[in-house]
Amino acid sequence: MHPFLAFAEAKQPAIVAFIRELARCESPSDQPQAVNRLVNLLADRLEGATSVTALPGGRFGNHLRCEFKLPGAKSGAGRILVLAHSDTVWPLGTLAQMPLREEQGRLWGPGVLDMKSGIAFFVYAMHTLRMLEIPVRRSIVFQVNSDEEVGSESSRQFTEEAARQSAVALLVEPGTGLKGKLKTARKGVGDYAVTVKGRASHAGVDFAAGASAVVELARQIPKIAAFTNLKRGITVNPGVIAGGTRTNVVAAEARVEVDIRIAKEKDAAALDKKFRSLQPADKRCSIHVEGGLNRPPMERSPAIRSLFQTARACARELGVRLEESATGGGSDGNFTAALGVPTLDGLGGVGEGAHAANESILLDRVADRTALLAMLLSRL
Repeated sequence: MHPFLAFAEAKQPAIVAFIRELARCESPSDQPQAVNRLVNLLADRLEGATSVTALPGGRFGNHLRCEFKLPGAKSGAGRILVLAHSDTVWPLGTLAQMPLREEQGRLWGPGVLDMKSGIAFFVYAMHTLRMLEIPVRRSIVFQVNSDEEVGSESSRQFTEEAARQSAVALLVEPGTGLKGKLKTARKGVGDYAVTVKGRASHAGVDFAAGASAVVELARQIPKIAAFTNLKRGITVNPGVIAGGTRTNVVAAEARVEVDIRIAKEKDAAALDKKFRSLQPADKRCSIHVEGGLNRPPMERSPAIRSLFQTARACARELGVRLEESATGGGSDGNFTAALGVPTLDGLGGVGEGAHAANESILLDRVADRTALLAMLLSRL
């Protein structure tokens, strides 16, 4: 057995215990004090192994940046940036309805897959390198963002700043599916809000004087949905609709919120133009468009492909067959890849049910995933 894998298997009970500790520290994006408890827990765990800096998160919790100086790291070789996030989609108190449990070869519970297992894997990968005295070529920076699940509003600047100083970026987001495929491409993500303003009137007394924003929006939604182009990897989803005040009032305003996903950066401008070119059929109404692309796509470049090949070769030494995937979901890796930094995503937990009641990780993939991270960090 490879020494990295043997070490990780010996440490598996401790790794799982750490995942449980992180998961018990509930950390929804909209609760900065709860997120900061998790950040402080991590900072305490890493004390002595790294220099730790708390970065301001604004209305969110603090972000955490840890800079490791390991034996062998050359100052001019460029850094390895490892990204994670501390926030989850689960509200405080979820553990009361979804308690952590180990059964059927899995650890179940909110946040265990997305992405507290990935954080634990990285911490123990670094522990592996230190305990086995494995030299590395590059210094390693670990950044844990507090607002990834809600768009990375405050962390994006820190992620991009760190990426510009890095030779490569690794993300310990969950792998794809029960095979734990790595992610070499992600779609870009954005949101639009389309608001129609009409003219209010009494629906019984003065119906003809009104111009219904609700009716006009109903005409516009099929046009917006038709912006979808599956062949080009473009999806446009009108997801939330609101409008009107009372049934006896011709609606003065209506609004639709739209999710967009694009596979190629070059499609962003054309899609934006389509939104901003919407025209009302009823000229008494007006259309106002806000929003745009929030995360650029992570496109599968030759450098990303090469990085995956390196990871696959490492996995082969561990006796694991590693595959790659593309996904419609976004991550902070979208930002690093858009800056031209070779980025490999999905190095975290193997399981299923992220953001769902069946969230879980496979316990028999804890050790090999930790060992893969350690080996990859030592080889890059």
